[in-house]
Amino acid sequence: MRSRCAVYVDAGYLLASAATRVTGTSLRSGVHVLHERLITAITEQAEESSGLPLLRINWYDSGGRPGGTADPIQEQIGLLPRVKLRLGRLSHSGEQKGVDLRIGLDLIMHARNQAVDVMYLVSGDDDLTEAVEEVQGHGIPVILLAVPNADGRPHAVSRHLQREADGIETLNPEAIDTSVIAVRAKPEPVAPVAEAAPVAEEVAVATGGTARPSPTLLAQRRPTPRPVEPVPSARAPSAHLVYSSATGQSSAADGPEPTVTTDLVDEVCASVLSTWLNGASRDQIAALRGARPLIPGELDRALLTDLSGRINVYYVEEETRRLLRERFWVQLERIAG
Repeated sequence: MRSRCAVYVDAGYLLASAATRVTGTSLRSGVHVLHERLITAITEQAEESSGLPLLRINWYDSGGRPGGTADPIQEQIGLLPRVKLRLGRLSHSGEQKGVDLRIGLDLIMHARNQAVDVMYLVSGDDDLTEAVEEVQGHGIPVILLAVPNADGRPHAVSRHLQREADGIETLNPEAIDTSVIAVRAKPEPVAPVAEAAPVAEEVAVATGGTARPSPTLLAQRRPTPRPVEPVPSARAPSAHLVYSSATGQSSAADGPEPTVTTDLVDEVCASVLSTWLNGASRDQIAALRGARPLIPGELDRALLTDLSGRINVYYVEEETRRLLRERFWVQLERIAG
């Protein structure tokens, strides 16, 4: 049988880590992803690294529609050559369900069937460690492909998973940076100009003067809004953290939660909000305010993930969660006005 390699992509890890590299926060809606370009780059790297042709890329994510079915973007991903779309589902609370289980089962089944000779795993989830060990028991090496952080080190990968894997490589940073693009603020529409204003300018030209906006026109013009710049993180997340495909939160070693200051919480809230506001319309901002105190699932997950990464713990205590959600609204009013 012809030797081949295969790639198993935890999209939750890949896109959240790539978003963190590009915007400073794990909020997936804060980036525009050129999926075909990104998948092509992963394919090329796996083939070059292994010296083997690719059998297929297995792409794991939660279904973007109710019931766990594919959304339009996921349907397009599933139509790409040599890409197998594997979907879990979102719970009512917005948590991913069944994604890491599907990855683990596929790894083990393909290893038992000797479907490939080398497996590449794009994930950092500690929960996949046992599946990796099972695959190795069938004589197949498993190489981790991690997203590089700003310093070029593997971002958000469990140390336990790193120890058990046969190696770890970072994805081509140029491929990430050209495939995952930060969403920028949309300019607000300019208010219509009154009929009299252009007439004043035409009179100035007709009389030989330099054409200038009239005071009336100047009063009616609105400044073009500047993009909201994301607040930079104080430091890059440690390399041993991991975005769990089950929860979307960082998965560090359990331990007592370090002291969390209001300033740190404010930094996390401001970073997530700044990224979200870059792509939000006035109606979306109004809807967010109208839903208070409920925070949309995607924003809430990003808040918990980013804070978890900053303090290097897996579980954020309930008291800290309450503070995080309270300060979210304070920062919204400060940034959005």
